[in-house]
Amino acid sequence: MKLDILVFGSHPDDAELSCGATIAKEISLGKKVGIIDLTRGELGTRGTAEIRDEEAAEAGRILGVEVRENLRFRDGFFTNDEKHQLEVIKMIRRYRPDIVICNAIDDRHIDHGKGSKLVSDACFLSGLRKIETTHQGENQEAWRPKLVYHYIQWKNLIPDFVVDVTGFMDKKVASLMAYKSQFYDPDSKEPVTPIATKNFKESILYRAQDLGRLINTEYGEGFTVERYLAVNALSDLI
Repeated sequence: MKLDILVFGSHPDDAELSCGATIAKEISLGKKVGIIDLTRGELGTRGTAEIRDEEAAEAGRILGVEVRENLRFRDGFFTNDEKHQLEVIKMIRRYRPDIVICNAIDDRHIDHGKGSKLVSDACFLSGLRKIETTHQGENQEAWRPKLVYHYIQWKNLIPDFVVDVTGFMDKKVASLMAYKSQFYDPDSKEPVTPIATKNFKESILYRAQDLGRLINTEYGEGFTVERYLAVNALSDLI
């Protein structure tokens, strides 16, 4: 299966939190989108890896993604080395996306920056035909995505571009609420974490509203790039 867009997250819920509305919008436009989680989030304070597996599957269903897979790297301890790069390369070559979206280049959680660099490096290496990989016993062809974007997470990084996601926040929020173990619940007896507060839950909307304000729309999601964005004409930026 060839996908148009492949979204990577260091943990289940990274993709939904950071670009869930963009995913929903692209799917509404007929794009085929998949999500690859690098870890199961097993070190998370709340819930369990098994619960997160179920929540991630439900969130993916709500968004309407074509595929969702988990590479089961070690939460907190995966590294950007050959072993991990090859596993990411296999996913890129299997789904051959034109666009890859991955973690923030710098963030509060150490896995986010690591995941960002790992996926970005793998996107380049995936285009080298002398790196050999197989899937289900068959050799894979080299494939390099045309574009690599990074979503914004905990830190308020300055975006290189903002996507108008007006009309798609309800689906984003619904996908996030599938992660019942992770977010604010006044009746929960589990320890409070930075993302399990009322303020954080409310920030899902007000951060999107602020980015929307900056581009004169109701809601927005921001992204950064590693290379220059190219346009055919000035009017492409309208």
